[in-house]
Amino acid sequence: MPLDSLVNLVVTVAVFEMMVAVGLGVAVADVIAVAKDGRILTRAALANYVCVPVATVVLLMIFDAHPMVAAGFLVLAVCPGAPFGPPLTVLAGGNTAQSVGLMTILVVTSAVIAPASLYLLLPWIAGYQALTIDAINRMMSTLILVQLLPLGAGLGVRHWRPGLADRMLGPAYRLSMVLNVVAIGLIVAADYHLLMEVRLKGLIGMLLLLMMSLAAGWLLGGRGVESRKTLALTTSSRNVGVGLVIAMDAFGGTPAVTAVLAYGLVGVFGSLILAFLWGRRPRSGPPPS
Repeated sequence: MPLDSLVNLVVTVAVFEMMVAVGLGVAVADVIAVAKDGRILTRAALANYVCVPVATVVLLMIFDAHPMVAAGFLVLAVCPGAPFGPPLTVLAGGNTAQSVGLMTILVVTSAVIAPASLYLLLPWIAGYQALTIDAINRMMSTLILVQLLPLGAGLGVRHWRPGLADRMLGPAYRLSMVLNVVAIGLIVAADYHLLMEVRLKGLIGMLLLLMMSLAAGWLLGGRGVESRKTLALTTSSRNVGVGLVIAMDAFGGTPAVTAVLAYGLVGVFGSLILAFLWGRRPRSGPPPS
């Protein structure tokens, strides 16, 4: 089997299994609570579906990115709902239940919004021809099959068979970790020469995009510090696995895949460092008597 085909298969399986694991650990009540909160939903939608894509477009124009590199960044910009959001929120001392609810809702909505956003943005910023209706339908079908259905299956087990979900959760997360490591290793092996071509200019651009994403989530997070941390980390954590599935299907063998992986790694490690620093800060409380 060619290496590119193997990478595509492993990444798809890794995302599918990761979505099952996420669903097994999510309480339906948390999702419903967030879904009923119109204010946080509106702020999260603005941060993830407006602010991040706009910031990405602005930076791509400023840095005059290669069309295929621009396509990769746009793919990740319209794919929120990363499963890393809740663990980072726990580490930072944010609102974990809110983070879980937002992640799940963003995963569900991105199956429709991501293809539509790419259809509008690609020809404008990347100089790439608009996605055809067939390509949009294929992308939506892929997202439903590898993202929504396994997530729904995990949620169903958690809701109706919580004991079984508890027993499955640990092994599911360990398997997910192994599959993700294997997938990243294969991608690096396939695109090593392209990753080595990332220059200081590109790294600066990725760090700027990460900071702008964090700032958007923080400013739209509301008044409480916990809520601000939650939305900031939810917004900065883009769904790298799903982004890779889309990029390899639509732009396989191009720098678009490398761009998704490179910014995905910068986003994960940058958000992890910030969450760790936030978590080390003492929480404010009443003065000692």
